[in-house]
Amino acid sequence: MYKKINTAIVTGVESTIVCVEADISPGLPCMDLVGFLASEVKESKERVRTALKNSGYELPIKRITINLFPASIRKCGSGFDLPIAMSVLGALGKLPSENTEDIAMVGELSLTGSILPVRGVLPMVLSVRDKGIKTMIVPKENLSEARLVPGIDTIGASDISEVVAFLSTGLLPAEEETEPVSESEETGFDFSMINGQKIIRRACEIAVSGMHNFLMIGPPGAGKTMIAKCIPSILPDMTMDERIEVSKIYSVCGLLSENKKLIEKRPFRNPHHTISTAGLTGGGSNPRPGEISLAHRGVLFLDELPEFQKNTIEILRQPMEEKVVRIGRSAGMCSFPANFILVAAMNPCNCGYYPDLNRCRCSQSSIKKYLSKVSQPLLDRIDISVEAKPVTFNELTKPEKNEDSASIRKRVIKTMKVQKERFSGTDILFNSQIPAGKIEEYCPLGDKETKFMENMFETMNLTARTYHKTLKVARTIADMEDSEKIEKIHLTEALMYRGIDKRFWEDEI
Repeated sequence: MYKKINTAIVTGVESTIVCVEADISPGLPCMDLVGFLASEVKESKERVRTALKNSGYELPIKRITINLFPASIRKCGSGFDLPIAMSVLGALGKLPSENTEDIAMVGELSLTGSILPVRGVLPMVLSVRDKGIKTMIVPKENLSEARLVPGIDTIGASDISEVVAFLSTGLLPAEEETEPVSESEETGFDFSMINGQKIIRRACEIAVSGMHNFLMIGPPGAGKTMIAKCIPSILPDMTMDERIEVSKIYSVCGLLSENKKLIEKRPFRNPHHTISTAGLTGGGSNPRPGEISLAHRGVLFLDELPEFQKNTIEILRQPMEEKVVRIGRSAGMCSFPANFILVAAMNPCNCGYYPDLNRCRCSQSSIKKYLSKVSQPLLDRIDISVEAKPVTFNELTKPEKNEDSASIRKRVIKTMKVQKERFSGTDILFNSQIPAGKIEEYCPLGDKETKFMENMFETMNLTARTYHKTLKVARTIADMEDSEKIEKIHLTEALMYRGIDKRFWEDEI
Protein backbone atom coordinates (compact mmCIF):
# COMPACT_ATOMS: atom_id res chain seq x y z
CA MET A 1 0.00 0.00 0.00
CA TYR A 2 0.95 3.64 -0.52
CA LYS A 3 0.48 6.84 1.51
CA LYS A 4 1.66 10.46 1.10
CA ILE A 5 1.93 13.08 3.85
CA ASN A 6 2.82 16.79 3.47
CA THR A 7 5.46 18.49 5.57
CA ALA A 8 7.85 21.44 5.24
CA ILE A 9 11.54 22.22 5.54
CA VAL A 10 13.34 25.47 6.35
CA THR A 11 16.10 26.63 4.01
CA GLY A 12 17.70 29.82 5.27
CA VAL A 13 14.72 31.66 6.73
CA GLU A 14 12.26 30.51 4.07
CA SER A 15 10.34 27.25 3.96
CA THR A 16 9.54 24.77 1.20
CA ILE A 17 6.85 22.10 1.04
CA VAL A 18 8.19 18.52 1.10
CA CYS A 19 6.13 15.39 0.52
CA VAL A 20 6.81 12.15 2.40
CA GLU A 21 5.53 9.04 0.63
CA ALA A 22 5.68 5.48 1.96
CA ASP A 23 5.19 2.22 0.12
CA ILE A 24 4.97 -1.23 1.71
CA SER A 25 5.47 -4.24 -0.55
CA PRO A 26 6.65 -7.86 -0.35
CA GLY A 27 10.40 -8.28 -0.29
CA LEU A 28 13.43 -8.40 1.94
CA PRO A 29 12.44 -6.89 5.32
CA CYS A 30 13.96 -3.39 5.59
CA MET A 31 13.13 0.28 5.82
CA ASP A 32 14.82 2.42 3.16
CA LEU A 33 14.81 6.23 3.17
CA VAL A 34 15.69 8.08 -0.02
CA GLY A 35 15.57 11.68 -1.25
CA PHE A 36 18.89 13.57 -0.68
CA LEU A 37 18.94 13.15 3.10
CA ALA A 38 21.20 14.49 5.82
CA SER A 39 22.47 12.10 8.48
CA GLU A 40 19.86 13.10 11.09
CA VAL A 41 17.08 12.29 8.60
CA LYS A 42 18.62 8.92 7.77
CA GLU A 43 18.68 8.15 11.49
CA SER A 44 14.96 8.89 11.77
CA LYS A 45 14.03 5.37 10.60
CA GLU A 46 15.31 3.93 13.90
CA ARG A 47 13.46 6.56 15.92
CA VAL A 48 10.28 6.00 13.92
CA ARG A 49 10.50 2.21 14.14
CA THR A 50 10.94 2.26 17.94
CA ALA A 51 8.39 5.06 18.49
CA LEU A 52 5.73 3.13 16.54
CA LYS A 53 6.48 -0.08 18.45
CA ASN A 54 6.19 1.67 21.81
CA SER A 55 2.93 3.28 20.64
CA GLY A 56 1.41 -0.13 19.91
CA TYR A 57 2.10 -0.46 16.19
CA GLU A 58 4.24 -3.36 14.95
CA LEU A 59 5.80 -3.01 11.53
CA PRO A 60 5.26 -5.95 9.15
CA ILE A 61 8.11 -8.10 7.91
CA LYS A 62 8.06 -6.45 4.51
CA ARG A 63 9.99 -3.95 2.45
CA ILE A 64 9.18 -0.37 3.46
CA THR A 65 10.36 2.39 1.10
CA ILE A 66 10.08 6.02 2.14
CA ASN A 67 10.77 8.82 -0.32
CA LEU A 68 11.08 12.51 0.49
CA PHE A 69 10.62 14.72 -2.54
CA PRO A 70 11.55 16.92 -4.32
CA ALA A 71 14.88 15.13 -4.36
CA SER A 72 16.70 18.27 -5.48
CA ILE A 73 16.39 19.78 -1.95
CA ARG A 74 18.67 18.47 0.78
CA LYS A 75 16.53 17.31 3.72
CA CYS A 76 17.94 18.09 7.16
CA GLY A 77 16.56 18.39 10.66
CA SER A 78 14.51 16.08 12.85
CA GLY A 79 11.06 17.41 11.94
CA PHE A 80 10.47 14.63 9.40
CA ASP A 81 9.96 11.97 12.10
CA LEU A 82 6.22 12.56 12.51
CA PRO A 83 5.29 12.68 8.80
CA ILE A 84 7.41 9.57 8.16
CA ALA A 85 5.62 7.71 10.96
CA MET A 86 2.18 8.79 9.70
CA SER A 87 2.97 7.85 6.11
CA VAL A 88 4.02 4.38 7.28
CA LEU A 89 0.82 3.97 9.33
CA GLY A 90 -1.21 5.16 6.35
CA ALA A 91 0.49 2.61 4.09
CA LEU A 92 -0.31 -0.06 6.69
CA GLY A 93 -4.00 0.87 6.54
CA LYS A 94 -4.05 2.21 10.12
CA LEU A 95 -5.36 5.59 8.93
CA PRO A 96 -8.44 6.44 6.89
CA SER A 97 -7.98 6.16 3.15
CA GLU A 98 -9.25 9.70 2.56
CA ASN A 99 -6.91 12.13 0.87
CA THR A 100 -4.57 14.02 3.21
CA GLU A 101 -3.64 16.72 0.70
CA ASP A 102 -5.18 19.38 2.96
CA ILE A 103 -3.10 18.35 6.00
CA ALA A 104 0.59 18.89 6.77
CA MET A 105 2.58 17.99 9.85
CA VAL A 106 6.01 18.35 11.43
CA GLY A 107 7.64 17.05 14.59
CA GLU A 108 10.47 15.04 16.10
CA LEU A 109 9.70 11.74 17.83
CA SER A 110 11.12 10.34 21.01
CA LEU A 111 11.46 6.57 21.40
CA THR A 112 8.26 6.54 23.48
CA GLY A 113 6.20 8.12 20.71
CA SER A 114 6.10 11.60 22.23
CA ILE A 115 6.30 14.53 19.79
CA LEU A 116 9.14 16.94 20.50
CA PRO A 117 9.36 20.62 19.43
CA VAL A 118 11.34 21.73 16.39
CA ARG A 119 12.80 25.00 15.16
CA GLY A 120 11.37 27.11 12.36
CA VAL A 121 7.67 26.34 12.83
CA LEU A 122 6.60 29.91 11.97
CA PRO A 123 8.05 29.97 8.41
CA MET A 124 6.86 26.38 7.90
CA VAL A 125 3.25 27.25 8.73
CA LEU A 126 3.46 30.33 6.50
CA SER A 127 4.62 28.26 3.52
CA VAL A 128 1.99 25.57 4.18
CA ARG A 129 -0.76 28.19 4.30
CA ASP A 130 0.49 29.87 1.12
CA LYS A 131 0.41 26.47 -0.60
CA GLY A 132 -3.33 26.24 0.12
CA ILE A 133 -3.11 23.51 2.77
CA LYS A 134 -5.81 24.10 5.38
CA THR A 135 -4.54 22.26 8.48
CA MET A 136 -1.12 21.73 10.05
CA ILE A 137 -0.23 19.47 12.98
CA VAL A 138 2.71 20.67 15.09
CA PRO A 139 4.27 19.69 18.42
CA LYS A 140 2.21 21.03 21.31
CA GLU A 141 5.17 23.12 22.50
CA ASN A 142 5.20 24.90 19.13
CA LEU A 143 1.44 25.52 18.98
CA SER A 144 1.50 29.12 20.24
CA GLU A 145 4.12 29.99 17.65
CA ALA A 146 2.16 28.25 14.88
CA ARG A 147 -1.01 30.15 15.78
CA LEU A 148 0.68 33.44 15.06
CA VAL A 149 -0.16 32.70 11.41
CA PRO A 150 -3.78 33.52 10.47
CA GLY A 151 -5.74 31.70 7.79
CA ILE A 152 -4.82 28.12 8.70
CA ASP A 153 -5.97 25.65 11.36
CA THR A 154 -3.07 24.59 13.59
CA ILE A 155 -3.30 21.62 15.94
CA GLY A 156 -0.86 20.77 18.71
CA ALA A 157 -0.21 17.10 19.46
CA SER A 158 1.89 15.59 22.24
CA ASP A 159 2.23 12.00 20.93
CA ILE A 160 1.50 9.66 18.02
CA SER A 161 -1.81 8.45 19.45
CA GLU A 162 -3.27 11.99 19.42
CA VAL A 163 -2.33 12.43 15.76
CA VAL A 164 -3.86 9.07 14.83
CA ALA A 165 -7.04 9.93 16.74
CA PHE A 166 -7.37 13.27 14.94
CA LEU A 167 -6.75 11.78 11.48
CA SER A 168 -9.15 8.90 12.17
CA THR A 169 -12.01 10.61 14.01
CA GLY A 170 -11.35 14.35 13.85
CA LEU A 171 -11.00 14.38 17.64
CA LEU A 172 -8.88 17.36 18.68
CA PRO A 173 -6.23 16.91 21.40
CA ALA A 174 -6.97 18.58 24.72
CA GLU A 175 -5.48 22.06 25.12
CA GLU A 176 -4.41 24.07 28.12
CA GLU A 177 -5.40 27.72 28.24
CA THR A 178 -2.32 29.92 28.29
CA GLU A 179 -1.84 33.65 28.19
CA PRO A 180 0.61 35.02 25.64
CA VAL A 181 3.75 36.48 27.16
CA SER A 182 4.19 40.10 26.19
CA GLU A 183 7.55 41.65 25.52
CA SER A 184 8.77 44.12 28.09
CA GLU A 185 7.92 47.67 27.10
CA GLU A 186 10.70 49.26 29.13
CA THR A 187 14.37 48.92 28.27
CA GLY A 188 15.55 50.92 31.28
CA PHE A 189 17.57 53.36 29.12
CA ASP A 190 16.31 56.80 28.09
CA PHE A 191 18.05 59.82 26.59
CA SER A 192 16.89 61.86 29.58
CA MET A 193 19.60 59.99 31.50
CA ILE A 194 22.37 61.35 29.22
CA ASN A 195 24.04 64.52 30.50
CA GLY A 196 26.06 66.58 28.03
CA GLN A 197 27.10 64.97 24.71
CA LYS A 198 24.74 67.18 22.70
CA ILE A 199 26.56 66.45 19.45
CA ILE A 200 26.21 62.70 19.93
CA ARG A 201 22.54 63.04 20.85
CA ARG A 202 22.00 64.98 17.63
CA ALA A 203 23.99 62.41 15.61
CA CYS A 204 21.93 59.56 17.10
CA GLU A 205 18.70 61.23 16.04
CA ILE A 206 19.99 61.73 12.49
CA ALA A 207 21.27 58.15 12.30
CA VAL A 208 17.96 56.63 13.38
CA SER A 209 15.85 59.02 11.28
CA GLY A 210 17.57 57.93 8.06
CA MET A 211 18.76 54.49 9.22
CA HIS A 212 22.41 55.49 8.83
CA ASN A 213 25.36 53.52 10.21
CA PHE A 214 26.91 55.25 13.21
CA LEU A 215 30.33 55.21 14.92
CA MET A 216 31.32 56.76 18.26
CA ILE A 217 34.97 57.11 19.20
CA GLY A 218 36.24 58.47 22.49
CA PRO A 219 37.81 57.73 25.88
CA PRO A 220 36.45 55.32 28.49
CA GLY A 221 33.57 56.67 30.57
CA ALA A 222 32.34 59.16 27.97
CA GLY A 223 28.97 57.41 27.77
CA LYS A 224 29.28 55.67 24.39
CA THR A 225 27.79 52.36 25.51
CA MET A 226 25.00 54.00 27.47
CA ILE A 227 24.05 56.19 24.51
CA ALA A 228 23.95 53.14 22.23
CA LYS A 229 21.64 51.35 24.66
CA CYS A 230 19.29 54.35 24.56
CA ILE A 231 18.84 54.04 20.78
CA PRO A 232 16.06 51.38 20.98
CA SER A 233 13.95 53.89 22.89
CA ILE A 234 13.74 56.19 19.84
CA LEU A 235 13.20 53.51 17.19
CA PRO A 236 9.74 53.48 15.56
CA ASP A 237 7.40 50.52 15.84
CA MET A 238 7.62 47.76 13.24
CA THR A 239 4.86 47.15 10.73
CA MET A 240 3.06 43.78 10.77
CA ASP A 241 5.07 42.59 7.76
CA GLU A 242 8.30 43.51 9.56
CA ARG A 243 7.19 41.69 12.72
CA ILE A 244 6.54 38.50 10.77
CA GLU A 245 9.82 38.91 8.89
CA VAL A 246 11.85 39.27 12.09
CA SER A 247 9.90 36.59 13.95
CA LYS A 248 10.67 34.10 11.17
CA ILE A 249 14.40 34.62 11.75
CA TYR A 250 14.04 34.11 15.49
CA SER A 251 11.88 31.03 14.92
CA VAL A 252 14.57 29.42 12.75
CA CYS A 253 17.09 30.09 15.53
CA GLY A 254 14.76 28.64 18.19
CA LEU A 255 14.44 32.00 19.96
CA LEU A 256 10.66 32.29 19.87
CA SER A 257 9.83 30.81 23.25
CA GLU A 258 6.59 29.03 24.12
CA ASN A 259 3.49 31.26 24.32
CA LYS A 260 5.37 34.29 22.98
CA LYS A 261 3.79 36.78 20.61
CA LEU A 262 5.30 38.00 17.38
CA ILE A 263 8.37 40.10 18.07
CA GLU A 264 7.06 43.64 18.39
CA LYS A 265 10.14 45.67 19.30
CA ARG A 266 12.94 46.28 16.84
CA PRO A 267 15.90 44.02 17.71
CA PHE A 268 18.94 45.37 19.52
CA ARG A 269 21.80 42.87 19.31
CA ASN A 270 24.98 43.42 21.28
CA PRO A 271 27.38 40.50 20.65
CA HIS A 272 30.60 40.17 22.64
CA HIS A 273 33.83 40.93 20.80
CA THR A 274 34.92 37.28 21.06
CA ILE A 275 32.16 36.21 18.64
CA SER A 276 33.24 34.06 15.70
CA THR A 277 32.73 34.88 12.05
CA ALA A 278 29.99 32.25 11.75
CA GLY A 279 28.32 33.57 14.90
CA LEU A 280 28.15 37.05 13.40
CA THR A 281 27.14 36.25 9.83
CA GLY A 282 25.55 32.82 10.25
CA GLY A 283 26.67 29.48 8.93
CA GLY A 284 27.10 25.82 9.78
CA SER A 285 26.56 22.72 7.69
CA ASN A 286 22.85 23.51 7.87
CA PRO A 287 23.21 27.31 7.75
CA ARG A 288 21.38 29.32 10.40
CA PRO A 289 21.21 33.10 10.79
CA GLY A 290 23.88 34.95 12.77
CA GLU A 291 23.79 38.13 14.83
CA ILE A 292 23.56 40.46 11.84
CA SER A 293 20.38 38.71 10.71
CA LEU A 294 19.00 38.65 14.26
CA ALA A 295 19.47 42.45 14.14
CA HIS A 296 17.35 42.69 10.96
CA ARG A 297 15.09 45.77 11.03
CA GLY A 298 16.88 46.90 14.18
CA VAL A 299 20.31 47.71 15.57
CA LEU A 300 23.56 45.76 15.64
CA PHE A 301 25.75 47.30 18.35
CA LEU A 302 29.44 46.43 18.30
CA ASP A 303 31.08 47.75 21.45
CA GLU A 304 34.89 47.97 21.52
CA LEU A 305 35.00 47.60 17.74
CA PRO A 306 38.81 47.11 17.38
CA GLU A 307 38.69 44.21 19.86
CA PHE A 308 36.71 42.09 17.40
CA GLN A 309 38.76 39.84 15.14
CA LYS A 310 39.59 41.84 12.05
CA ASN A 311 38.36 39.21 9.60
CA THR A 312 35.09 39.07 11.55
CA ILE A 313 34.21 42.76 11.27
CA GLU A 314 35.47 42.98 7.70
CA ILE A 315 32.76 40.50 6.73
CA LEU A 316 30.26 43.25 7.55
CA ARG A 317 31.18 45.15 4.38
CA GLN A 318 28.91 43.31 1.96
CA PRO A 319 25.84 43.04 4.25
CA MET A 320 26.08 46.76 5.07
CA GLU A 321 25.79 47.54 1.37
CA GLU A 322 23.43 44.85 0.09
CA LYS A 323 21.33 44.29 3.25
CA VAL A 324 21.55 40.52 2.80
CA VAL A 325 23.97 37.72 3.73
CA ARG A 326 24.64 34.96 1.22
CA ILE A 327 26.19 31.75 2.50
CA GLY A 328 27.26 29.12 0.00
CA ARG A 329 27.49 25.43 0.81
CA SER A 330 27.90 22.35 -1.35
CA ALA A 331 24.16 21.70 -1.00
CA GLY A 332 23.25 25.18 -2.24
CA MET A 333 23.10 28.87 -1.40
CA CYS A 334 21.27 30.39 1.58
CA SER A 335 20.30 34.03 1.87
CA PHE A 336 19.60 35.71 5.21
CA PRO A 337 18.14 39.23 5.51
CA ALA A 338 20.49 41.77 7.12
CA ASN A 339 18.86 45.19 6.92
CA PHE A 340 20.20 46.72 10.13
CA ILE A 341 21.78 49.88 11.51
CA LEU A 342 25.36 49.33 12.56
CA VAL A 343 26.14 51.24 15.75
CA ALA A 344 29.76 50.90 16.84
CA ALA A 345 31.79 52.32 19.70
CA MET A 346 35.54 52.29 20.21
CA ASN A 347 38.43 53.82 22.07
CA PRO A 348 41.07 55.64 19.98
CA CYS A 349 43.95 53.62 21.44
CA ASN A 350 44.76 50.83 23.89
CA CYS A 351 44.60 53.07 26.95
CA GLY A 352 41.70 55.00 25.46
CA TYR A 353 42.87 58.60 25.96
CA TYR A 354 44.44 59.60 22.64
CA PRO A 355 44.69 62.44 21.52
CA ASP A 356 44.94 63.74 25.10
CA LEU A 357 48.73 63.50 25.28
CA ASN A 358 48.71 64.36 28.99
CA ARG A 359 46.84 61.14 29.76
CA CYS A 360 47.62 58.84 26.82
CA ARG A 361 50.36 56.31 27.65
CA CYS A 362 50.52 54.66 24.21
CA SER A 363 53.36 54.91 21.74
CA GLN A 364 52.80 56.23 18.24
CA SER A 365 53.26 52.78 16.74
CA SER A 366 50.75 51.16 19.13
CA ILE A 367 48.16 53.85 18.38
CA LYS A 368 48.55 53.26 14.65
CA LYS A 369 48.36 49.52 15.15
CA TYR A 370 45.21 49.81 17.26
CA LEU A 371 43.40 52.10 14.82
CA SER A 372 44.45 49.96 11.84
CA LYS A 373 42.25 47.15 13.18
CA VAL A 374 39.36 49.10 11.64
CA SER A 375 40.01 49.36 7.91
CA GLN A 376 39.26 52.34 5.70
CA PRO A 377 36.82 50.34 3.51
CA LEU A 378 34.75 49.62 6.62
CA LEU A 379 34.92 53.27 7.71
CA ASP A 380 33.71 54.31 4.25
CA ARG A 381 30.53 52.31 4.88
CA ILE A 382 29.78 54.21 8.10
CA ASP A 383 27.66 57.28 7.39
CA ILE A 384 28.10 59.18 10.66
CA SER A 385 31.18 59.27 12.91
CA VAL A 386 31.37 61.40 16.05
CA GLU A 387 33.89 61.92 18.81
CA ALA A 388 32.66 61.35 22.35
CA LYS A 389 34.32 64.01 24.46
CA PRO A 390 34.80 63.41 28.19
CA VAL A 391 31.85 64.69 30.23
CA THR A 392 32.75 67.61 32.48
CA PHE A 393 31.83 67.80 36.15
CA ASN A 394 29.37 70.64 35.53
CA GLU A 395 27.63 68.68 32.76
CA LEU A 396 27.42 65.63 34.98
CA THR A 397 25.98 67.41 38.03
CA LYS A 398 23.98 70.37 36.72
CA PRO A 399 20.24 70.13 37.45
CA GLU A 400 19.19 70.87 33.84
CA LYS A 401 16.47 68.55 32.54
CA ASN A 402 17.50 66.55 29.48
CA GLU A 403 15.16 65.85 26.57
CA ASP A 404 13.61 62.41 26.91
CA SER A 405 13.43 59.63 24.31
CA ALA A 406 9.69 60.06 23.72
CA SER A 407 10.21 63.58 22.37
CA ILE A 408 13.07 62.51 20.13
CA ARG A 409 11.07 59.52 18.90
CA LYS A 410 8.22 61.77 17.75
CA ARG A 411 10.63 63.71 15.54
CA VAL A 412 12.14 60.48 14.21
CA ILE A 413 8.70 59.17 13.21
CA LYS A 414 7.88 62.50 11.55
CA THR A 415 11.10 62.39 9.50
CA MET A 416 10.49 58.78 8.50
CA LYS A 417 6.99 59.75 7.32
CA VAL A 418 8.58 62.30 4.97
CA GLN A 419 10.82 59.56 3.53
CA LYS A 420 7.90 57.15 3.18
CA GLU A 421 6.00 59.69 1.09
CA ARG A 422 9.07 60.49 -1.02
CA PHE A 423 9.87 56.86 -1.81
CA SER A 424 6.25 55.74 -2.25
CA GLY A 425 6.00 53.16 -5.04
CA THR A 426 9.68 52.18 -4.83
CA ASP A 427 11.66 49.57 -2.91
CA ILE A 428 13.49 52.33 -0.99
CA LEU A 429 12.43 52.85 2.62
CA PHE A 430 15.01 55.25 4.05
CA ASN A 431 17.50 57.84 2.82
CA SER A 432 20.42 55.53 3.63
CA GLN A 433 19.11 53.08 1.01
CA ILE A 434 19.11 55.50 -1.94
CA PRO A 435 21.07 53.75 -4.72
CA ALA A 436 23.91 55.59 -6.47
CA GLY A 437 21.88 55.83 -9.67
CA LYS A 438 19.11 57.74 -7.85
CA ILE A 439 21.28 60.23 -5.95
CA GLU A 440 20.70 63.08 -8.40
CA GLU A 441 16.95 62.44 -8.33
CA TYR A 442 16.51 62.39 -4.54
CA CYS A 443 19.47 64.54 -3.45
CA PRO A 444 19.69 67.37 -6.03
CA LEU A 445 22.04 70.26 -5.29
CA GLY A 446 21.89 73.88 -6.38
CA ASP A 447 24.81 75.61 -8.08
CA LYS A 448 26.14 77.02 -4.80
CA GLU A 449 25.89 73.66 -3.03
CA THR A 450 27.48 71.84 -5.97
CA LYS A 451 30.45 74.22 -5.95
CA PHE A 452 30.80 73.78 -2.19
CA MET A 453 30.83 69.98 -2.46
CA GLU A 454 33.33 70.13 -5.32
CA ASN A 455 35.74 72.01 -3.08
CA MET A 456 35.13 69.72 -0.11
CA PHE A 457 35.55 66.60 -2.26
CA GLU A 458 39.14 67.63 -2.99
CA THR A 459 39.87 69.09 0.44
CA MET A 460 38.64 66.06 2.42
CA ASN A 461 39.78 63.45 -0.14
CA LEU A 462 36.29 61.96 -0.34
CA THR A 463 35.65 58.78 -2.30
CA ALA A 464 32.62 58.21 -4.50
CA ARG A 465 31.04 56.18 -1.69
CA THR A 466 31.70 58.77 1.04
CA TYR A 467 30.45 61.56 -1.24
CA HIS A 468 27.17 59.73 -1.78
CA LYS A 469 26.84 58.93 1.92
CA THR A 470 27.39 62.59 2.75
CA LEU A 471 24.54 63.56 0.43
CA LYS A 472 22.27 60.92 1.99
CA VAL A 473 22.98 62.21 5.50
CA ALA A 474 22.41 65.78 4.31
CA ARG A 475 19.08 64.65 2.82
CA THR A 476 18.06 63.29 6.24
CA ILE A 477 19.12 66.50 8.00
CA ALA A 478 17.09 68.54 5.49
CA ASP A 479 14.07 66.29 6.11
CA MET A 480 14.43 66.85 9.84
CA GLU A 481 14.37 70.61 9.20
CA ASP A 482 11.33 70.32 6.89
CA SER A 483 13.42 71.52 3.97
CA GLU A 484 12.71 70.17 0.49
CA LYS A 485 16.06 71.48 -0.73
CA ILE A 486 19.46 70.36 0.56
CA GLU A 487 21.23 73.54 1.61
CA LYS A 488 24.84 74.33 2.42
CA ILE A 489 24.20 74.20 6.17
CA HIS A 490 22.90 70.64 5.83
CA LEU A 491 25.96 69.62 3.80
CA THR A 492 28.28 71.25 6.32
CA GLU A 493 26.80 69.27 9.20
CA ALA A 494 26.93 66.03 7.19
CA LEU A 495 30.61 66.66 6.36
CA MET A 496 31.32 67.27 10.04
CA TYR A 497 30.27 63.67 10.69
CA ARG A 498 32.78 62.49 8.08
CA GLY A 499 35.70 64.48 9.48
CA ILE A 500 36.21 62.43 12.61
CA ASP A 501 37.75 59.44 10.82
CA LYS A 502 40.19 61.82 9.12
CA ARG A 503 41.18 63.19 12.52
CA PHE A 504 42.13 59.79 13.92
CA TRP A 505 43.08 57.66 10.92
CA GLU A 506 44.84 60.17 8.70
CA ASP A 507 46.43 62.69 11.07
CA GLU A 508 50.12 62.41 11.63
CA ILE A 509 50.68 60.73 14.99
